[in-house]
Amino acid sequence: MTVAGNIAFPLKMAKTPPGDIKAKVDAALEDVRLTGFASRWPHELSGGQRQRVAIARSLVTHPKLLLLDEPLSALDAKLREQMQIELINLQKEVGITFVYVTHDQGEALALSHRIAVMNRGRVEQLDQPERIYSYPKNRFVADFIGTCNLFEGQIATLDEHRMTLEVDRLGAVSTDRIEGAQVGQPGMLALRPEKIGISAAIGAHLDENHFKGVVKELLYMGDVTVYIVETEAGARIEALLANSRAGRARLFDVGDPVEVAWRFDAGHFLHE
Repeated sequence: MTVAGNIAFPLKMAKTPPGDIKAKVDAALEDVRLTGFASRWPHELSGGQRQRVAIARSLVTHPKLLLLDEPLSALDAKLREQMQIELINLQKEVGITFVYVTHDQGEALALSHRIAVMNRGRVEQLDQPERIYSYPKNRFVADFIGTCNLFEGQIATLDEHRMTLEVDRLGAVSTDRIEGAQVGQPGMLALRPEKIGISAAIGAHLDENHFKGVVKELLYMGDVTVYIVETEAGARIEALLANSRAGRARLFDVGDPVEVAWRFDAGHFLHE
């Protein structure tokens, strides 16, 4: 079938009066920015255009809710990014709730107003994307959404606003005090790699945790480089550095001595 035939199909199945079908198809084509494509055949469309036709076909009957099951998984990275933006704009225009299933954490964060992270059929956390990412409820959520350093330890000291954790192979780590904290309480600190500064030398600061180490591994990814730093006590810390400098982007090589630091409030203590 042509593009128009595909979009009109659910209307025909719903026994929509023939005189109303063309107007509804035209409106659906406008929603997905394919006006003028009604007479085209599938082989004349790009992957992204075919995906938009499928979405238009789903929206043309104005459902109360639309389930999208990994709709972008077969597209290349650049087209997937374009389609993500189009889906966000489309959802705003049509005002229909989208339930979007994906295993791509970045896609979930980019597209959602709320995310449900599931583990073995159980919802571990349901929240806004920024809270899921910055304040995960437990280890599974922290480890599943994005990349995260997880430092196990126990609370050693407390004051009004901060607490100190004693972390194995790392030492004393200062972090935000949590409600109900008690000395000796076990848990772990979830710390995102982009929250960690890495440099050949970092000046000590009262608000920062500061450790020396050596670059053990690195992963150059174009816009950023991921560094695995082993501290003097043997802990491994993953830090992310944007390749924003002119000239040679990668700053350190394996074996280089470095220093890492992060603010006391950069991490999130998990007591579960």
